[in-house]
Amino acid sequence: MNNAKYDVLKLENQICFPLYACSREIIKQYKPFLDELDLTYTQYITMMVLWEKKTLTSKELGNCLFLDSGTLTPLLKKMEAKGFLKRKRSEEDERNLVVSITEEGEQLKEKALGVPEKVAQCSSLSQEDAETLYHILYKVLRSETSR
Repeated sequence: MNNAKYDVLKLENQICFPLYACSREIIKQYKPFLDELDLTYTQYITMMVLWEKKTLTSKELGNCLFLDSGTLTPLLKKMEAKGFLKRKRSEEDERNLVVSITEEGEQLKEKALGVPEKVAQCSSLSQEDAETLYHILYKVLRSETSR
């Protein structure tokens, strides 16, 4: 019996699996540093967008993070309860929810400043390999979101 036709179903032949497993491992590296900030990884990347943009709609935020509203809504509620952001309906269009960073959220930025370097020290990738991987991953994201 020829099993070669089933090779496409082997886990080792899937590009999605090492991406998935690496993502989980990298996020695990963030955990001890983010625990000190009382943030999950998803909350951390949300704060990164808010530190940069200050105010945007939940739809814009979801687009930046590649998150749908079903994931984003409970996330934002928890972060609002922690005092890191505030949510309110747009005065121009009540269908839009506007998300803004609070002063407490802004202060968290200073505490988070060392996180990227600490996580980078956990990686065995060279700077060159990390940059190459970064560009490849964004190339994949751009091609997937343009469909």
